[in-house]
Amino acid sequence: MSTTANKTLILAEHDGRSLSEGVYHAVAAAAFWNQPVELLVLGHDANSIAQAAATIQGVSHVIYSDSTAFAHTLAEDAAKLISQLGRDYSVILAAHSAFSRNILPRAAALLDVAMISDVLEIQANKTYVRAVYAGNIYTTVQSSDTLQILTIHSSRFPQAARTQAPAEIDTIAALPATPASRWVSEFRSQSERPPLSSAKVVISGGRSLGSAEHFEQILAPLASKLGAALGATRAAVDAGFAPNDIQVGQTGVTVAPELYIAVGVSGAVQHTYGMKDSKVVVAINQDPDAPIFQVADYGLVGDLFEVVPSLTASIQSQP
Repeated sequence: MSTTANKTLILAEHDGRSLSEGVYHAVAAAAFWNQPVELLVLGHDANSIAQAAATIQGVSHVIYSDSTAFAHTLAEDAAKLISQLGRDYSVILAAHSAFSRNILPRAAALLDVAMISDVLEIQANKTYVRAVYAGNIYTTVQSSDTLQILTIHSSRFPQAARTQAPAEIDTIAALPATPASRWVSEFRSQSERPPLSSAKVVISGGRSLGSAEHFEQILAPLASKLGAALGATRAAVDAGFAPNDIQVGQTGVTVAPELYIAVGVSGAVQHTYGMKDSKVVVAINQDPDAPIFQVADYGLVGDLFEVVPSLTASIQSQP
C-alpha cells in the first residue's frame, strides 16, 4: 500500500455535545510533521461538533461523515471508513482513549500497517517513545510503514488553541453499516462535576474507603468544595465502590490535573501510570510506607476518615 499525499488525519472523539479535550492535544502533536492536518468527525446531526473542530488552530480541513450509523459509533463502521480514507494520508492519529484504541487498531489491520499506541514522544524518522510495564520502562520504536497510525498520550502534548478563521468543512457519505454488530444500549453516569479527563482538580479514592457509601460520603463533599472531579483506583472499582468510567490508571482514564489528591490509594503502578503527570500530587494514607508517597509532592499520614472531613470543613466553598 502506498499513500498519495503528505497529510495527517486526526480521528476526533466527541460525546455528541462537545469535542474531547484530547482532540486539541492530538492537533498539537500533529504539528510535528509540518504538513496539513485534517480532522475526521463521525456523527449524526453533529454539525456543531464539526464547526467546533473547524475552529482549532492548525486544522486545515474538517471531514464530517453524517450518518445514523454514527449516532452511536461502532468500531467496525468507523474503521471501515478510515481504511477507505487512509490511502490519502501519511499519518493517522488520535488521542489515546477507549474510543481510539477500539477503532484505530481495526483500521490499521484493514490498511495492513502497524498500530503504535500511547506515544509519549514523537521523533524524526518515524520513531516514537512509548511506555511499557505501566510506565516503568520507556521504549523507542521505529516504524517502516509508509502510513503511520498511532495514538498519543494526551498529557505529554500541549493543547492547540482556537482560531478566528475556521477551516473548511466537507461532508462525506458513510459506508453501509456493518451487519455483524449493532448498538444496543448504553448507560452514562450523570454528574454536575467536571469531566475527569479535563478537570483541573481530581480527587481519587482507593479500596481503603471500604464501601460505595463511604466513597461518596467522604470524597463528594471535598470534591464539591474544590470543584473537583472524582476518580477511583481499579481496586475500588472492582470492589464496587465507584463506577468504571471514573477509574484512573493504565486500564482506565489518564489524567494530568493541576492538583491530584489521592485518598486511601496505595500507589500501585497500574494506578500511578494514569496520574503521574499531574502538576501537584497530594497523598493521604495511614500507611507511611505506601508507594503513593513516592510520587506525591505532599503526603499526610493519617486516618482518611478523620483527615478528609477535617480538611473539607476547613475549606471555603467555591463561589
